Amino acid sequence: MNIDYLNQAKEKEPNIPLLINMVSRRVRQLNSGQRPMVKPDSPHQEKMDIALKEIAMGFLACEIIEDTDEDDNPLLKL
Repeated sequence: MNIDYLNQAKEKEPNIPLLINMVSRRVRQLNSGQRPMVKPDSPHQEKMDIALKEIAMGFLACEIIEDTDEDDNPLLKL
């Protein structure tokens, strides 16, 4: 894991559990074939580092939306 990307991503999203969910979801998307929104540093860069770099550079953000129609559980939207 690239610590620099992690620290930069934590500055963009200080809520650590939310940051973990963002990275996890983005890694699944990358593993399923979606293209990265940033240029990888190397051809074999880990998907987790690519996701952290996307967050750190501001290409990936998250917002919590309250679903008041059915229940009071917040929904995560990337």
